[in-house]
Amino acid sequence: MSHINKLIDELDLVVEEPKLGLPEEVFLFASRITPMVNVDLLIRNTNNEILLTWRGGDYYSPGWHVPGGIVRFKESVYERINKVAKIELGTSVEFETSPIMVNEIIRSPNRANRGHFISLLFDCKLKNSPSKQKGYGELKWFGKCPIDIIPVHSMYRDIINGRKSQEEYVSDFGISRTIFDYNSI
Repeated sequence: MSHINKLIDELDLVVEEPKLGLPEEVFLFASRITPMVNVDLLIRNTNNEILLTWRGGDYYSPGWHVPGGIVRFKESVYERINKVAKIELGTSVEFETSPIMVNEIIRSPNRANRGHFISLLFDCKLKNSPSKQKGYGELKWFGKCPIDIIPVHSMYRDIINGRKSQEEYVSDFGISRTIFDYNSI
């Protein structure tokens, strides 16, 4: 058996149930060698305001962000949307089955971990009132995109403000390219 096969066998022992998520070290390694797919929830109310949550400086600069999460192995995109709503907002959402925007994010070359994402943005509405969840920041409705949105979510600034998105956004996070924007159709 080759050395790489032995290492893979050891990883198989550590990763008990990939659908439930990966151990942090394994996830970070996977994020260095393959793109991650994530969903983001653009939650609008009847006043056309957007619900954002405050995120500390764990993986990003502190700031407001669109709730979202990385799709787990053999988890549908729709399952992840529902889990994000429950985990981050303490409620459930209604959403269209097709994303309204698709972006590819490639981080700056000096960032190996969490370096490449395919982000699917879904238009959502809350089914119930949201509530601040343990481990997650403040919730706030915005009529316009706040200045202090996390850098990677600057790719959503135009859509939050009701404008057509640009083809490319550059921030201290890296480069975000708009692959598909429903508003462009």
